[in-house]
Formats: sequence, structure tokens, C-alpha cells
Amino acid sequence: MIETRLLRQFIAVAEELNYHKAATRLHMAQPPLSQAINRLEDKLGFSLLTRSRREVKLTPAGSAFLEAAYNTLKTLDSGVEHARQVSQGSAGKLTITTLSIAYYTPLLNTLRQLREALPKVQLSLKEMPSAQQVQAIMSAQADLAFMRKPPADTPNMVLRLLLEEAIVMALPMDHPRAQTEHIDLRDFAGEDFVFTPHALGSGYHQQLIALCEAAGFYPNVVQEAAQLHTVIGLVGCGFGVALVPASIASSFMQDKVVFRHLLPVTESGNPAIGLYVGWNSHNDSPLIPRFISMLDIHLRPEH
Repeated sequence: MIETRLLRQFIAVAEELNYHKAATRLHMAQPPLSQAINRLEDKLGFSLLTRSRREVKLTPAGSAFLEAAYNTLKTLDSGVEHARQVSQGSAGKLTITTLSIAYYTPLLNTLRQLREALPKVQLSLKEMPSAQQVQAIMSAQADLAFMRKPPADTPNMVLRLLLEEAIVMALPMDHPRAQTEHIDLRDFAGEDFVFTPHALGSGYHQQLIALCEAAGFYPNVVQEAAQLHTVIGLVGCGFGVALVPASIASSFMQDKVVFRHLLPVTESGNPAIGLYVGWNSHNDSPLIPRFISMLDIHLRPEH
């Protein structure tokens, strides 16, 4: 391994072609500089310079090695600067897993701010169900997750509630109750339902099941779909009805699907669905607190 100090000493001699001037430039005595160049040549196994009383010249190998020395130090300096920026949270990579974010303006605005404020940060977005997001966070495949709350605590998983939204009913446009502004979930005990699979988000899935059970029935799930867009599409073509977060109500297929608010099924009201941000407490990426700080700004009421 060749020390960078030897490379810098060789570059000084190669540029000055004078040991005395090179030593002065390096703030060292001439004899130790000569010895350093000799050690470098011994390490390399070939001569870099020819010396005489009148002049110092680079050998052909010395000229080639000078370019290599320049490139090595340039690469090293660039790498050190990049590492410094990563340590400061102004560069690096941030991997975010998320549910569909099209309906969450604060999160979208935070992503835009991150891109504008930190152009050297490589942002990777991966859509996946909540259960898979937990696995990605715990296996260090992701830094931040925007998901529904898992059914049980996960060691070293930090969870923070960002917002809560109502559960609404998605109905085909031609459903008998499509024109009713507020509907009673109890009236749907005999209906066919479209659900997301339990395995892809057991906490969210169980919350919807519990709401139906509070209304006095267990839903007859005739079809499952991993993505809410697909769930709504299936409702639109007549597969059944679906319980979905209110944020999706203004999304699409409004010519085929209507979204209706639910009357309370208990005296305490209907539970809301939370959107959480999660990360691994052992992940010390400085980009995590920077992103959270930006997100906090966009979650304020004035935004």
C-alpha cells in the first residue's frame, strides 16, 4: 500500500523538477524528501526520476505514474468530500417504501422539497404493502416506511402517527344505496365485499374486519386485491362493495364508483385509519431526521 503522503511528495518533485524547491514547497528538509522518493521507487520496483547535479527529469515510467498519482489523489479527495456530505445528510441514498402516496399532499411536497434542497441525495421510492414494508425496514433494505400500523410491536421499529382518516364505503354507481349520503354499515351484512389480503397488511385488514364485526356481521369477502386502485376497479365493475380510506375517495373512476360516509356503528364512533412513518432505531442515516424535519413543516395546518 502506497501512502498518499508519498504520492504528494512525488508530485511536488515531479512538478518542480528540483528537490530543493519541492522540499521548500512541502515545508520539509531536502534529505528526508530524497529518502521518501527512494522508498517510493523501491515499493514500485522501477525508477521515477533521473538525477544529476544539473537537473532532475522524469523517466517515461515516472510520467505515467505522475498521471496515476494525480488521478488517485483526485479520486480520494472526491471520495472524502462525498463521504463528508453523506455524514452531514446532504448526499447519499434514501430509500422510502410507501403505500400509494398520490393522495397525501404533505408527503408529496416533502419529497419535492428534498429533491430541490438536496440534489445530491439519490431518492428511491418503492410501493409495497405495509407487511412488506416492515420487513424492508428491519432488514435494512429501506430507511423510511409510510404504512398502516402493524398489528403488533416490532422490536427496534420506531412508529409515528402522521394522520388519521375516516373509513368510507365504495359502492358501484348502480348500487341501491349509491344515492344515500350517509349509510349504515349494518345494512351491508349480506353484501359481497372486496378486501386487500390479510397477509399484505394484517393490521389494516383486521381493523376493517373489526368495524364490520362491530356492525354485527363478518364480511363476505368474495375477492381480494393487493392495491387499492384495483379494489376500486373491482367495485366499479360489480364485484362488490369495499371499505377504504377516505383519501382515495377523490381519486378516480367517479363515473363508476361512489364513496359514502358511514354512520357510527358504536356510541364511541367509527375508528379512523392511521398513516404512520416508521424506521429502524438502529439506522443512523442523517437523512432520516432531515426528511422527518421537512415532513413536519408540511404537516403543519398552515400548509
